[in-house]
Amino acid sequence: MENRTPSQRVKAALPPFSRQLSGEKALAVRGLLIAGLMILASCRSLQQDLPVSGVEAASENVDITAFEEQILNLEGEIFDAPSASRELSDRINSVRRKITEIERKKPPDPSAAALLAAWSGRLYLLEKKPSDAAQQLNASRSLEAGNQSALILSIRLEADAEKRLELIDKALQQEESSPDSSVLVQILQIEKGRSLYERRRFQEAAASFDIAFSIQSGAAQLYRNIYRDIRDRAWEMRNLGADTEKKPGGIAQKDGISWKELIELTNTETNLLRFLTAGGDLPSEELFSRLLDRSFIPYTQNVALNEWPQTQPQADEAVLRSGAAWFLWRLWAETRSDKGLLSRYSARYANRGNTRSPIPDLPFLSPFFDSILGCVEAELIPLPDGRNFLPHDTVGASNFLTMVRKIAAYNEEKHE
Repeated sequence: MENRTPSQRVKAALPPFSRQLSGEKALAVRGLLIAGLMILASCRSLQQDLPVSGVEAASENVDITAFEEQILNLEGEIFDAPSASRELSDRINSVRRKITEIERKKPPDPSAAALLAAWSGRLYLLEKKPSDAAQQLNASRSLEAGNQSALILSIRLEADAEKRLELIDKALQQEESSPDSSVLVQILQIEKGRSLYERRRFQEAAASFDIAFSIQSGAAQLYRNIYRDIRDRAWEMRNLGADTEKKPGGIAQKDGISWKELIELTNTETNLLRFLTAGGDLPSEELFSRLLDRSFIPYTQNVALNEWPQTQPQADEAVLRSGAAWFLWRLWAETRSDKGLLSRYSARYANRGNTRSPIPDLPFLSPFFDSILGCVEAELIPLPDGRNFLPHDTVGASNFLTMVRKIAAYNEEKHE
């Protein structure tokens, strides 16, 4: 690597437009740019964990930043949904090809090569190849004492969740004492939020994500975009606490739930089924049967059907958004002691002579018309894209808990 001082390297990285200005404006612009880039360059002093790949890698024509953001997005998506889809696998393979192409160039700058090895290791983890990831971590450390990506890689390679949290806390203690370590603190808080979420320590996880989001950096918005939904889910489940692990099958973290699980969540997290149980402890199977008899559970979840099928639904059948709306709207009517709600919208539209549904994927003649419109208007269930209901999508446990707790909150206020 050529022998230039940090100041010379920073000046060389200045964009050409600053040289096109003259007089005081040129001096002011150049001064601001130098100051800004010097701050970035100084980040390398952070325990040698934070090289500025954007400046140094660019000087060697090695575009490492081209795939950093892609890997960060993949990490967030796979953390949120561990079962990788074909589309995610294709994106992982695409990034691997880019890294292989850059590796062939053999970056002469040790810092860039170390950073490349660390990101390659993180990608190997997404490919479920921990041995290859460990080799890349060793390669990165041999080229340079450390960088922020290698630090995260070393944390993720720790199989024990509690030890992983200890490593994060130790790194945070070291970095929080430095006035210039905000970027690395942000990254470590994101990692802490992930680890706490895995441990079902939801309130602490949400707090770590909030700390990370509050730190101003060039990547702040990127991290918010990637982890906002996970943070919100952690906040929704914060009251479940450690008891979540004791719940049957870890229901509270499932992306899809059955009727039996929906009933268990409703019965354990609210008092909305007391009209059936009278405070007694009834098994889920008995509750399912009683709810089915009282039409709280529909015989079909297909909004396009105008008549019920002859076969009854099963307790282990997956709940769709249409079915959740049917169930929740009947709970809503029950808590308000107003059965008229169950036909309010179809009657209203029929009286107006308007048979056009305001929701494109919900037919006017569907048995679910009142339930879905009611849940949308009462803000129990949102329209995912602001237009369609997506009735045949499954319902995640955390989303259902958010919905049913809105009804429970109204019920508690009514009885105060």
